[in-house]
Amino acid sequence: PYEQAMFGHEDRRKRKLLVSKKELSNLWNATQRKGMTLVPLVLYFNHRGMAKVKIGIAKGKKHHDKRETEAKRDWSRQKQRLLKEHG
Repeated sequence: PYEQAMFGHEDRRKRKLLVSKKELSNLWNATQRKGMTLVPLVLYFNHRGMAKVKIGIAKGKKHHDKRETEAKRDWSRQKQRLLKEHG
């Protein structure tokens, strides 16, 4: 914060959440189920500089899905290394 400003403001104050009571209840109930979590889908700023976040409910990956993703990632890294060495 700027010390010489006329009016001080709290830079860490609580912000309003623009969600109806019913929506908030649905989100809370969804996150209480096993493996469900809230994730930010889109973050953008409006013309007044206020941040807006579109949130969604997601389910985590199973163990075998994680292994498959990791194997694909390792293979792509290995391909890049080979291309860099021999390319």
